[in-house]
Amino acid sequence: MTTDGLDLRFAAACAVAREAGVLARKRFLERPRSQRPDFKGPQDFLTATDAEVEELIRGRLSGLFPEDSFFGEEGGGSFGRDVWVVDPIDGTANFARGIPHFAISIAFVRDGCVEIGAIYDVMHSELYTAQRGRGATLNGETIRVSGLADIRQATVEAGWSSRLPAEPYIAVVDTLKASGANVRRAGSGTLGIAYVADGRTDAYCELHINSWDVLAGLLLVEEAGGWANDFLANDGLRRGNPVLVCTPELADVLTQATGIAKQA
Repeated sequence: MTTDGLDLRFAAACAVAREAGVLARKRFLERPRSQRPDFKGPQDFLTATDAEVEELIRGRLSGLFPEDSFFGEEGGGSFGRDVWVVDPIDGTANFARGIPHFAISIAFVRDGCVEIGAIYDVMHSELYTAQRGRGATLNGETIRVSGLADIRQATVEAGWSSRLPAEPYIAVVDTLKASGANVRRAGSGTLGIAYVADGRTDAYCELHINSWDVLAGLLLVEEAGGWANDFLANDGLRRGNPVLVCTPELADVLTQATGIAKQA
């Protein structure tokens, strides 16, 4: 294997993301319109498809790389020197409600550094990929952040979760709006960050998010020329952290507006 197996792992991540996407798409399209979603907690959706997709990914990657650790949102796992960190469906609320905005996220972390990221936007057949030092792509074509410098022209996605009270989130949105930014929320942090890498939006922020939602996207943004806070500081891999990604030109104004420090 070349580059300590990273090339082989990168190819595997891309193939497995697409295979898992076929399963997720099938389950989405066959979902009864009358089906009521299950909940882990308030506004925290759970579907059987999450576990089914995760098991497919776990089985494929563990079969190919039995020496690697694996941690998935649904089934957990362990964190070793080499670990796959996976969200089988990010945007489960969208999936459960019949909204075609959700994605599969696969990241490979070695010695605390994200080396590979693959995000598959299932319903749009868009595969975002990055390997450290080799740039970021969408369906094989190079992508770059927007480079926008004026917050008054910027579109910022502000994520939210029930892990924190509503008040801090509302305060961030108020501050962003007062600065002149257009603020949106589409319900998938994974895709929100990928969209920054592709220049579709200019920033994504969230006051707490888990590592499986963001690791692949963080590498995408960095490889696409963007800026990201130090998400993995203070054991962000296991405990989660605030996240902020944006064009480099907006980093100073957005760290002030969101309160998300450059060191998490």
